[in-house]
Amino acid sequence: MTFTYELQDIEAAAAFILEHTKHPVVLFYGEMGVGKTTLIKVLAKQLGVEDLTSSPTFSLVNEYEGSERTIYHFDMYRIEDEEEVLDMGIEEYFYGNALSFVEWPERIPNLIPEEHTEIRLSIKNDGKRFLEIIN
Repeated sequence: MTFTYELQDIEAAAAFILEHTKHPVVLFYGEMGVGKTTLIKVLAKQLGVEDLTSSPTFSLVNEYEGSERTIYHFDMYRIEDEEEVLDMGIEEYFYGNALSFVEWPERIPNLIPEEHTEIRLSIKNDGKRFLEIIN
C-alpha cells in the first residue's frame, strides 16, 4: 500500500498508517531528513499522546502513554552494535503489549521480530513524501 502526501497533509498520512498497520512493531526506513520523526510525532498524537514528543536520539527510547496503550519510540541511529540494544532489554519492549515505532531499524537487523510492519519513506522530485506500507 502506498500514500503520497505533502507536509500539510501529514495528519492524513498518519491516519493511513494507523488504518493499514497490522503489527505492534512498526519499522521506519528512510534517509536522514525524510520526516520519520515528524511522522511518528503525529502518529503518537493521533494515538492519544498528550506529552511533548521528541526524537530519542541520545536516550535510544522514549515512552509515551497513548489513550489505549503505551507507545515506545526508538531511534537506533547511534547504535554501534546490536549488543547495546540487547543490554537495554529490547525483547521486553518488542514482545509486550505496547506499540513500538523504530527509526533506523537497519542498524538492528537480527533483533527485528518476525511479525512487523515496515514504513518506507522517501521524498519525490516534486518535494512530496511517498510512503509504502509493507505488512
